[in-house]
Amino acid sequence: MWTPIKLNELEEWILRGELKLEDEFLNFWNLIKITPKKWQEKEYGGEGGGFWVVAIFGTKVIYYNDIEDGFNISEYEAYGQIKEYSCNQSELDWVIIELYQRLKAE
Repeated sequence: MWTPIKLNELEEWILRGELKLEDEFLNFWNLIKITPKKWQEKEYGGEGGGFWVVAIFGTKVIYYNDIEDGFNISEYEAYGQIKEYSCNQSELDWVIIELYQRLKAE
């Protein structure tokens, strides 16, 4: 039976990801990270009270999908509402690097 991740467990996942980051990726993370906050997601987020958003950059957020046990990137239009559901099972450091590389490519 699935249960939502607790904040202290999420903080452990975040710390593990932070420890893998270096140089420009760690600097980027330090600029975009926020205190984890539950945001709503209309498709699958209702059962657990939303998903934990851990970073915001422009119109994008990094959030933890505790149904699939992984970090994801989504757009958002309204603060507090994740626009797109993703079910990647990515580690935090991978998602930070992916977002950074997307931004550099733009």
